[in-house]
Amino acid sequence: MRNPYDVLGVSRSADEAEIKKAFRKLAKAYHPDRNKNDAKAQDRFAEVNQAYEILGDAKKREQFDRGAIDAEGKPRFTGFEGFGGAAGGAGRGGGFDFESMARARAGGGGGAGGFGEDIFSHLFGEAFRSAGGPGRAAPQRGDDVAAELTVSLDQIASEAKLRLNLPSGREVDVVVPKGVVDGQVIRLRGLGYPGAHGADPGDALLTIRVSADPRFQVEGSDLRTSVEVPIEDAVLGGPIRIQTLTGAVEMKIPAMTSSGRVFRLRGKGLPKKDGTRGDLLATIAVTLPATADEALTEFARKRRAAAAAS
Repeated sequence: MRNPYDVLGVSRSADEAEIKKAFRKLAKAYHPDRNKNDAKAQDRFAEVNQAYEILGDAKKREQFDRGAIDAEGKPRFTGFEGFGGAAGGAGRGGGFDFESMARARAGGGGGAGGFGEDIFSHLFGEAFRSAGGPGRAAPQRGDDVAAELTVSLDQIASEAKLRLNLPSGREVDVVVPKGVVDGQVIRLRGLGYPGAHGADPGDALLTIRVSADPRFQVEGSDLRTSVEVPIEDAVLGGPIRIQTLTGAVEMKIPAMTSSGRVFRLRGKGLPKKDGTRGDLLATIAVTLPATADEALTEFARKRRAAAAAS
């Protein structure tokens, strides 16, 4: 796979917001629902999600940046402790002398044709003989499976554990991850179809669908909501109750609060990858009485007359 920074089109100095913005733009453009007959777009979609799986996770991003994992999130091979490079040689800084070992094997009856497989089999054991030995084809890895999981905002907020039945026949419990966004594909390693002859199983590619919620609009990790406030409370000020994903809270508004004014409730949004939470943005909607109010009507007449006379 390509460098995840190149896949998302961001620089190595990009912050979390830039990475998320680039991911959402590309995921929307290449989503399978919009490219049902375009195999290349679907491959690109999977590549974008794999890149975000690395760069969207602070720990994995740090590991990738220092070379500890590759673009697929797999640990990189960094060599065997005590083994030198080609210039080391036996007896010079502890290097490994393949030529001497070859002579030893030949002298012991290994034969000229046994050098490659015998030495590397000695070093790596069955892993080499089954996957990399001369003339032996590596066992075929199992196929991946695709699945979808629809989650509510409440389930995201509580990081709920949900039971999922995969097309491979497996039933697993999935914890809704922090910072998940609609359309994101999560790779569940080893939960695909079994591999042939004991090879590794494939992965499950799980697309997250966030269900609509009539109470809130999602803006990244922030939420927006509308709060109806009676005109008397808007004029006089005082406490109002606002619904959040974790229950109702009380907030005091100042006197003469107009419709459209926005109040920010910090930490009442959705969980982020770093463990913090976004905010809830509450927009005030001043409401009038359901039935005619003579005192209010008279007040309005006087206000109109005063405005016309000025």
